[in-house]
Amino acid sequence: MPKIVFDIETIGVDFDTLTEDEQGYILKYAEDEKKIKETKNKLGFWPFTGEIAAICLYNPETKKGRTYFQAPQQKIKPFVEENIEYEAIDEKIILQKFWEHIKNYNQFITFNGRGFDCPYIMLRSAVLRVKPTKNLMPYRYDDKVHVDLLEQLTFYGAFRKFSLDFYCRAFNLNNKKIEGMSGGQVQQFFKEGKYLEIARYCSADVKATTELYERWEKYIKFN
Repeated sequence: MPKIVFDIETIGVDFDTLTEDEQGYILKYAEDEKKIKETKNKLGFWPFTGEIAAICLYNPETKKGRTYFQAPQQKIKPFVEENIEYEAIDEKIILQKFWEHIKNYNQFITFNGRGFDCPYIMLRSAVLRVKPTKNLMPYRYDDKVHVDLLEQLTFYGAFRKFSLDFYCRAFNLNNKKIEGMSGGQVQQFFKEGKYLEIARYCSADVKATTELYERWEKYIKFN
């Protein structure tokens, strides 16, 4: 069964570019300055106030992948690094490339994909008028099409959720994260024009997800 692992990194729009009504709606439940700041920092978590900065797709069998990322106003030629092909393109083309590739696979693997990546990709595609080629939200309790490792490792909510990094440390996996970077820094890195760092961070997350999947498949999954 052809399999693909994928992950996304997202960024929020500039809050000041939103209309007054939109700003008021977003800050509706922000009661003080601290919560206002926190809410503004979450714009990238919502597909109607954010966009996809990078997507990585990785084949766990061939150990090869592709990472598409935004790099506005920078000319970065396509290149290959550690079996990952990198290409800088705009968000709409990122999504077109994603749907073009994923249609060739019967099973896809994510970490919290059902709770974030999959609906985000589908909604951003609708916003940008990009037609999907696969249902990213199939029946929740069947892992034949979608293996969401966060769902599997919590047994669909029976146990506490942990971060990808936490699981990798717990299982003693070789998680090669980008030094000095975390998911919460993607927005700032994008503002600073550190697009390649974001792309490499996304790739590292996908490789970590692949290792976690292999551990789950061998020692936890019941055949």
